[in-house]
Amino acid sequence: MFYVSMFFQYIAQYMKTRFQYRADLVVEILSDLLFQAVNLVFILVVFGHTQFLSGWSREEIIFIYGFFLVPFALFSAFFNIWDFNERYIVKGEMDRILTRPIHSLFQVVLERMELESLFGVFTGVAIMIYAGNLLDLTFAWYDYLLLIIFVLGGALVYAGIFILLASIGFWSDARTSIMPMMYNIGNYGRYPVDIYNNVIRFVLTWILPFAFVGVYPSAYFLGRSEWYGYAFMTPFIGVAFFVLAVFVWNVGVTKYRGAGN
Repeated sequence: MFYVSMFFQYIAQYMKTRFQYRADLVVEILSDLLFQAVNLVFILVVFGHTQFLSGWSREEIIFIYGFFLVPFALFSAFFNIWDFNERYIVKGEMDRILTRPIHSLFQVVLERMELESLFGVFTGVAIMIYAGNLLDLTFAWYDYLLLIIFVLGGALVYAGIFILLASIGFWSDARTSIMPMMYNIGNYGRYPVDIYNNVIRFVLTWILPFAFVGVYPSAYFLGRSEWYGYAFMTPFIGVAFFVLAVFVWNVGVTKYRGAGN
């Protein structure tokens, strides 16, 4: 209950801060929506030259993209720690975090949250509804429960990968970071994995499992029975990577040397 109370107190303070600068908040929301719209236009441009991509139709690719946006929005809202190395290790903010009687990762996550990113959930759902109507998809009552489970699993996959990357900073305090590159690699998860060669497909499934954020769980709702096994693995992969990430983080904290010389 202590952590739940702290969570809502952080959110309350965050909302007070953000609403002090309403114009900036609106601009950030609009920029996120514009970014998502550009990616959708890119998909439409690609399918302006072909009706199918490795057996996937335009509407199916759009549905996958819409699904991808939902767990990605949750990740962006609560695990946006792309600048962890620069801010907390190099500049010494981790020293402040470790003086408090609360788990360090919990503090970092709440300090870096960006709740405006949650608007991506509505965008993703709207895109899925649009594509689903074109595909004439029908959902059973339990599909909505599976949708929530798959979304949470996908968000945990993203969170686990980036927490693992952030944990590297405990062993290396260099300013360089592979976070931007990993963000770009993560975008591959919004396209069907069978358009890539076997090596990339293996990496996106088992090494950096971004395919479990978008294409694999979407395949269930699209009726792609050959991918059902992967779809139902989504929550397990998400939990496994997140637990591994927290374990590595906890070990890394014990190796942290501080910002002093």
